[in-house]
Amino acid sequence: MDQQRFVDNLKRRGYEVTVFDTGAQAAAYLNEAIDGKTVGFGDSETMLSMGLYDLLSSETGELVNIDGTGNRVAGSLFGHEKVYFVVSLSKLCPTLDDAIFRARNVAAPQNAARHGFSNPCALKGDRCYDCSARDRICNALVVHYRKMRGIKMEVVLIRETLGL
Repeated sequence: MDQQRFVDNLKRRGYEVTVFDTGAQAAAYLNEAIDGKTVGFGDSETMLSMGLYDLLSSETGELVNIDGTGNRVAGSLFGHEKVYFVVSLSKLCPTLDDAIFRARNVAAPQNAARHGFSNPCALKGDRCYDCSARDRICNALVVHYRKMRGIKMEVVLIRETLGL
C-alpha cells in the first residue's frame, strides 16, 4: 500500500492531513487542537482504542463511512466548523470498491458483534448479509469524494493498527 500516495491524494482533494506513528501521539495532537471546542464523536473503535472515540478510507483519497443510526455520518456532512477523520493506516484499501467491501464485510460485522447485536453478520462474523435486522448496522454508506465546501476537514492518519 502506497501511504504517501494516499496522503498526496487526500491533500489534492482539499483535506488537511497529519500523520502520527501512534494513537497516543494522535490523541495528544487532537486534545490540543480541539481544546475548548464542542466535539461530537461517532461510534469508533479507533478513537476508543486511542482513548478518544470515528472512521474508513481508501488509498485513492475517498473516505468511506458506514452507519446504522446516522451518528457517524451526520457530523461529517454539515454543521461543524471543523471535522477530524481519525484513521488507522491499517484500514487503507487500494480502491474505493475495496474500501466499501471492507466497511460492509469486515468492519460492520465486527462492530455489530461488539455491540452484541443478533443480526446475521454479527452472529456469523464473516460478511454482510444485507439483512433486515432491527439492529442492522449498515443502513447508510457515505463516500467523501472531496472535502465538503465551507467545512474545514482534517484527516489524522495513524501508523499504529487501531480499531476494527
